[in-house]
Amino acid sequence: MQYLKKPFRFSYFIVIPIISSLIIPVIIMDIWMEVYHRICFPLCGIPCVKRKNYIQIDRHKLDYLTWLQKLYCIYCGYVNGAVAYWVKIAGDSERYWCSLKHKENSRFVEPKHHKDFVKYNDELEFKKKYK
Repeated sequence: MQYLKKPFRFSYFIVIPIISSLIIPVIIMDIWMEVYHRICFPLCGIPCVKRKNYIQIDRHKLDYLTWLQKLYCIYCGYVNGAVAYWVKIAGDSERYWCSLKHKENSRFVEPKHHKDFVKYNDELEFKKKYK
């Protein structure tokens, strides 16, 4: 779904500071995920994820953007890229430690990395795969 640019609204005075404040927990989480990733993955023999494949900050270089648009392009490139990077790290961790699917639920959006996991409650397949 594409969101169209809307004219400035008064509600943005509430939304923008809340969105902007997320940078603090994102930076803290990013540091913690990187510490976990760089220490635990090598110790477990899990290949490290290439950060540069997930975080790209380049849209701020477009001349036709205002300085505020450029600032938020940097913000979005970093935050959305960092979250995608964390999802990859979490998925690789889950694949290593617990490759079991969840119980079927029509509302659950199964992550792509679950495709090769053992089906829920399939004890024989679990024992065969994880002897």
